[in-house]
Amino acid sequence: MDDRATRRLLLASAVGSLVEWYDFFVFAACAALVFDRAFFPNYARSTAVLLSLMTYGIGFVCRPVGGWVFGRIGDRYGRKRALVASLFVMGGATCAIGLVPDFATIGIAAPVALVMLRLVQGLAVGGEVGGALLLVAESLPSRRRGYWTAWPQIGGPAGNVMSAAVLVLLTTGLSDANFVRWGWRIAFLASAVLVAVGLWVRLQVEESPLYQRLAAARSTTVGPSPETPLSTRAVVARYRRSIATVLLIKAGENAVFYVLTTFFVYYMSRVLDRSRQAALTATLVASLVDVAAIFAAGALSDRIGRRPVMAAGLLGAAGWTFALFPLAAAGSPATAMIAAATGGLLHGMIVGGMSAFFVELFPTPVRYTGFSLSYQIGSVVSGSVAPVIGVALLRTFGSTVPVSMYALAMALPALACVVLHRETAGVNLETLQ
Repeated sequence: MDDRATRRLLLASAVGSLVEWYDFFVFAACAALVFDRAFFPNYARSTAVLLSLMTYGIGFVCRPVGGWVFGRIGDRYGRKRALVASLFVMGGATCAIGLVPDFATIGIAAPVALVMLRLVQGLAVGGEVGGALLLVAESLPSRRRGYWTAWPQIGGPAGNVMSAAVLVLLTTGLSDANFVRWGWRIAFLASAVLVAVGLWVRLQVEESPLYQRLAAARSTTVGPSPETPLSTRAVVARYRRSIATVLLIKAGENAVFYVLTTFFVYYMSRVLDRSRQAALTATLVASLVDVAAIFAAGALSDRIGRRPVMAAGLLGAAGWTFALFPLAAAGSPATAMIAAATGGLLHGMIVGGMSAFFVELFPTPVRYTGFSLSYQIGSVVSGSVAPVIGVALLRTFGSTVPVSMYALAMALPALACVVLHRETAGVNLETLQ
């Protein structure tokens, strides 16, 4: 692959992921900031916030389904087709959320519609990460695979940056009443432009060479062979250790991430009563640092291995949650911003190390299904409930220490998986069995 094709592939993986995660995080931020008043106005404030965060969390329910659906599509019909389809579905659902009337207009139908569209978002994002990572990893040289796979992974924090930036502009330029009434919808409707750009970029890239060779082998083979697609049950049975490893590491990373981001926005704006702009700006800066850290950690994992980078990130990020909230409470907005940025740095180390590691655990015929299914189940058991658990623990104990202990408890099984697994850096993806 020449330099121009490489740049096009990396851009397509990053832009497409950014668009999908922008859509996902706009919902997350609005769930923490405004949905309680727009969709649950008849409840007490604390109850309404919990219900609002639950509409955010419910999107994770469909992520394993999306991982399975798009994983099967990707393993049977190609990585590119699955990625284009997932982006189209995500864009449609996000624009529709921007058009849902509030509770004052259509009553209970409003939160019901919100939940249904959130489920569609979860379905779409379930197929995104695996496909983008695989397309890059299967197309580019193995010696820099950690760095290459950082590109699609920056979609998460970069999407968070974009969503935070848009919401900062809206909350700064509009009164609180106008933002709650209609301003937040602009962030969702703007997704139409982003999706159009993402689709155009993704349609320009070629299918991965490894999958092309796999497809060619299937077309000339009669009867069962190593290239024949396995059933989902067979994938789980044959690669259960790899699936468990991805699931637990992803669960630990995701729990820490949502404590550092969504719960942090809630804590800053609702508990400390700081301005929305201050909370979102701190998250924006943290996400920018996260992006840089993912690239650096991915490149470092090519030099020293995936395991030490992941281990350092998991321990550091989980430990930092014990300092993050006291610093935010006691310090100035600048102190909170620095504390949030440190969390972004440590989280980026986890992601930079795990991206190539996950790809290197599965052979080509089942890589999309095995990766996406385990990755998204890990997201459900942690990310879907982390903000809700954080709010519930804070309300019960009146302290953020139990929230930090929860993050640590989720990180420890992930750390055990990292320590116990073999190093995978440099493995030949085509010969994996």
